[in-house]
Amino acid sequence: MKTADTQWYTVSDIDSIDTPTLLLYKDRIARNIQSAIQQVKHVGLLRPHVKTNKSADVCAMMTEAGITKFKCATIAEAEMLGEIGAPDVLFAYQPVGPKVARLVGLIRRYPRTRFSCLADNEFSAAEIGAECNSAGVSVGVYIDLNIGQNRTGILPEKAFGLFESIQSISGISVTGLHAYDGHITDHDNTKREIECTAAFTGVFDLQKLIAEKFTKRLTIIAGGSPTFQIHARRGDVECSPGTFVFWDWNYKNAYPEQPFDYAALFAARIVSIVNGTRLCIDLGHKSVGSENPHPRVHFLNAPEAVPVSHSEEHMVLAVQDTTKYSLGSVLYGVPAHVCPGVSMYERAVAVTNHHSAGEWKITARDKKISV
Repeated sequence: MKTADTQWYTVSDIDSIDTPTLLLYKDRIARNIQSAIQQVKHVGLLRPHVKTNKSADVCAMMTEAGITKFKCATIAEAEMLGEIGAPDVLFAYQPVGPKVARLVGLIRRYPRTRFSCLADNEFSAAEIGAECNSAGVSVGVYIDLNIGQNRTGILPEKAFGLFESIQSISGISVTGLHAYDGHITDHDNTKREIECTAAFTGVFDLQKLIAEKFTKRLTIIAGGSPTFQIHARRGDVECSPGTFVFWDWNYKNAYPEQPFDYAALFAARIVSIVNGTRLCIDLGHKSVGSENPHPRVHFLNAPEAVPVSHSEEHMVLAVQDTTKYSLGSVLYGVPAHVCPGVSMYERAVAVTNHHSAGEWKITARDKKISV
């Protein structure tokens, strides 16, 4: 069960840590942050998405490294960033209903933080502007562009008209263009770059047209982790990867050219030896992201173990010989997709030099912190 590559992830005092648990390796997180910074022309072009980590401690590590711009997906994540004094926060979502008032509440509560949001239609932009006017504040707005994801956004060829109609709305300031290319995931780096370049042609044409007609050059926020290096080489767009801080099995194997390492693992214990080839661990649906097919987690110190069934509190693994395993022993697992798994934990164990170094709260795990 123990292999030669266990040195970096074993925790010497694991016997005192209950499972299942999320382990965050501080030194590796720091290296991943530095690797991301090194990819861009200057740190001002890096706008990490915090949806992966949801942790004030991890975000503080990024600000300490010189990162000043962030992207988030929930009001709770935005509040977490305001709480740590992040200078620039994009709420990468079009607020509707009560979220508009909640966003305005954040703007009033954290005046040191410059908040912005997305809009892909005139009605929403007007609603955001009206709420801001009522509160005596203003917010930056990025036009959300649909470049193939077909989830949110307006097509680039229709976005000039939207810019014309909303750029004079009181209470908002059209700041830039937001284009997420999450559909571009080809494992071949060359093919991925060709697809990415084609998808963004309309974005750059729109930026140029607005600059010519309104003498206003809008900032472009582009991409996620799979296309991060492609956009970083452009040198004139803000890049917004998120998974890089922790990395995961899917990205490690799909994009080996990226320099990031695993920095978040799930620790689980063997709770039952079922028979000669089956054992059960305490890593159920409630403890690891389950939107992917098996294997949803890969065990570094038990690479032969293959998940064969999964329920709320249990995962059954197939192995060649269970006599090699001990009841109560710990397995260290790399998630296939780290983001949803992190949000299942109220807190994580920070690990430094093979020792637990206290707990880090997963601050924005909840849908609401206070606003």
